[in-house]
Amino acid sequence: MKDNFSKQAVDYSKFRPQYPDEMIEYIISFVDNKSTALDLATGNGQVAHKLSAYFKKVFATDISQKQLDNAILADNIMYSKESAEKTSFENRQFDLIVVAQAVHWFDFEVFYKEIFRILKPDGIFAILGYGLFFTNPDSDKILRSFYYNIVGPYWDAERKYLDENYENIPFPFEEIPAQKFQNEFTWSFEMLIGYLQTWSSVQHYISKKNQNPIDLIYDELKVSWQKNNQEVTFPLLLRIGKPDNRNKA
Repeated sequence: MKDNFSKQAVDYSKFRPQYPDEMIEYIISFVDNKSTALDLATGNGQVAHKLSAYFKKVFATDISQKQLDNAILADNIMYSKESAEKTSFENRQFDLIVVAQAVHWFDFEVFYKEIFRILKPDGIFAILGYGLFFTNPDSDKILRSFYYNIVGPYWDAERKYLDENYENIPFPFEEIPAQKFQNEFTWSFEMLIGYLQTWSSVQHYISKKNQNPIDLIYDELKVSWQKNNQEVTFPLLLRIGKPDNRNKA
């Protein structure tokens, strides 16, 4: 798994959008026993914290210590630094395992073998994510040009899985057809820029060119943002499965 997010861990915790409570509640509705949950590649612990309201114990892992240092704390959340593909957990330990906005970074074959090892036979596995947001048409033109043309060449190859709405990733489970969700916000211009700053492609561009690509659209985007409604919508991605087809992993 790549660590693309340690550098901007504080920004990540401040500007990355949360998943709505109704989406978390929907996932949990498929879980019979709410004893132990695991949030892999937890980042700043957003999902782990939401799960902690429902489960006796929540474990959460990430390969970035800086992300974990900025994670949301709760008495029943146990954070640890380790890879999602090789964990320290016991066989058949978890009633629910989730991975949010990160599965595209994993070695799928190795990762799924580990999931089948640590997930209970009646457990639930869920992949969450969000695609490219959309907003008012005027700002969208600027942002899509930025996404595809300016920083487009600087996205990791794995980004394609998000652009494909996670529809083409391997998923060796008995899949539960999932309800569609989206997340809506009203963002200040500072929030918008803060979120763009967390993109891995922006960080790669800065590393390669020693220049922030956001500067190339900043003035035009600011004018556009201030004269429009500043509403942002994220299409949310969700796949849910049961380990009945474990022989396919």
